Amino acid sequence: MWRLYLRDVFYTLGVAAAGAALTFALAIPVCGWLRARAFGPVEFLLKVPLFVPFVVVGHALRVFLSPWAPGLAGSWTGIAVALAWKHLGLAALLLLGAFRAVDESHLEAARNVGAGTARLTKDVLVPMSAPSLAVSAVLIFSSMLASFSIPLMMGRGGGAQMLMIDVYYRFGQHGDFETAAALGVVGYLMAMGAALVYLRRLTPPLQRRSLR
Repeated sequence: MWRLYLRDVFYTLGVAAAGAALTFALAIPVCGWLRARAFGPVEFLLKVPLFVPFVVVGHALRVFLSPWAPGLAGSWTGIAVALAWKHLGLAALLLLGAFRAVDESHLEAARNVGAGTARLTKDVLVPMSAPSLAVSAVLIFSSMLASFSIPLMMGRGGGAQMLMIDVYYRFGQHGDFETAAALGVVGYLMAMGAALVYLRRLTPPLQRRSLR
């Protein structure tokens, strides 16, 4: 399995990391603005992708990107963009919950010294919500590792693929349960690695001991 699919392992890690980074690059500024301004209609629109099925996202992005950027639709960048769009609603739900847990007095104190929305988000909301943001990042990254429909619909049919596509073909087309199971274990290890980074780096020592 390692000899056949090492390239796909790194491809999956790269796409999932790029998709998660793009998701947070979009979600953090918008959610910070919503926390500071509380604009309901925009908040609703931000959560709409959460209710769109993966297969619809893959088809829509492929149809939209193909006429304007044919090379992008089937590339790892196009898949990362599609995954970011799909996970934007989940990120908004998690980030808004984390930002709303920050006491209003901290925001008022920052406003009193002239902080705008961008400074409030960067210097108050994000640092005070760091553990919650890390949990959200682990959840979204793990979900992207397990993505199947979007990569299958947007993929080129050749070259490096996401691991779940390899699992599908090994299990469904070839009946190779052993290799499919090994690929699944690699997926678990990648998701576990993200969770361990959170537990070892971002949790307080006392909480870490209680989790053990």
